[in-house]
This record gives sequence, C-alpha cells and structure tokens, in this order.
Amino acid sequence: MLKCILFDLDGTIGNTLPLCIAAFKKAIEPLAGRALSDQEIIDTFGPSEEGTVRALIPDDYDQGIADYLAHYRELHPLCPAPFDGMVEVLEYALSLGIRLGMVTGKGRHSTAITLDVFGIGSYFDVIETGSPYGPRKTEGILNALNLLGVNPQESVYVGDAPSDISASREAGVPVISAAWAETADRKLLESMCPDEFFTSVMELKLYLEQRAGNPLASS
Repeated sequence: MLKCILFDLDGTIGNTLPLCIAAFKKAIEPLAGRALSDQEIIDTFGPSEEGTVRALIPDDYDQGIADYLAHYRELHPLCPAPFDGMVEVLEYALSLGIRLGMVTGKGRHSTAITLDVFGIGSYFDVIETGSPYGPRKTEGILNALNLLGVNPQESVYVGDAPSDISASREAGVPVISAAWAETADRKLLESMCPDEFFTSVMELKLYLEQRAGNPLASS
C-alpha cells in the first residue's frame, strides 16, 4: 500500500531550474567580473545554492548569497506556478490519505520562496532541504520517512535527476523518474531503469489511480 510520496522540487514540481540559473548569473557575474555559462553553474549542483556561491565566488560568499536570494525572488515570475496538473496530483494524493513530503537539494530560503509563490507549502508534512557542503538527498529521504513513520517500501520518491534515482536506491525507496521538464535528460534517466518513468504529469495521475484502484475523475 502506498502511504507516502516524497517529491523533489526543481524540475519536478515546477520548471524552476531556468529560474535558478538566471538568478545565479545576475548574482554572481557582477561579483566574479565575468560571464558564466549555464553548464559552469550546473556543474556546481549537488550542494545547495550556498555551495554554488562558495564554489564560484568564495571571497564574496555573503554578498553572493544575499544577491542570489533577492534575484531569485525578483525573477520568480519566470516560473509563477507548478507544472500543469501538479496541484491536482497533490490534492488527489491527499484525498487518498497519502502523506506528502519534499526532499530537495535547494537551500531552505529558496525552497521557502518557491513554495510561497506556488502556494503549496501546506501540502507537505515534512520538508528536507539541501546542504551547502554536498548532496544529502539519501539522508533527507530517510529523515523524512522517519519523521512520517513510514517504511521505505510503502513510499515512492519522484524526481527529475539521475542523482534522484541513485539516492532513492540507497534509501531503499522505489523511484519515479519525472521526465516532463524541458531540462530532464530522458535518455539518461531511462537508461538507469527507475521503477517508473513518466514523461507527463498526467502519467503520474494515472499511476495514482492504479495504486488507489479509484479512477481520478476527469477535469
């Protein structure tokens, strides 16, 4: 029986990765005195945004973080809402008595900004955020399950990155690859053989229907 769904945030709940990159460029380039490529920023991902700032402009860390968060909030209209159908998925899961959690590599402050803009913070019983010192998604998944009192095999993790598959397996949790964002590497995700591989939010809805044995009414 499915008792819990844990969600990633960037690229899973909403198309926020382009927003992150834009905010990093606006915050870091003036302090670094040079232009940054998207790939240069992406290569620092794993730690939270604090880790990205530390990697790229260690001498201007405090200013870089403050500027990043200011630009992240200012630019959030680039991604004003979750993916179409995602709120319906969250509400349907809750209607089935499924507990919801979030385990993201984002920092605490940027996570709070996005959940506030999206208006979905209240859907999640537990929220685990990232660390500036390195990836902690496996630890976050296990912490979330412990707080919810749910066993790994009664849960599923939904995420868009190859690292989400690896972290879920380390935690013993079945994983759904969310390959509906433009930033998802579909071929790579599929090659890693996740438990489920979905290219649209609708497929996630259908999955919940099947697990619940109660078809979701069409909207």
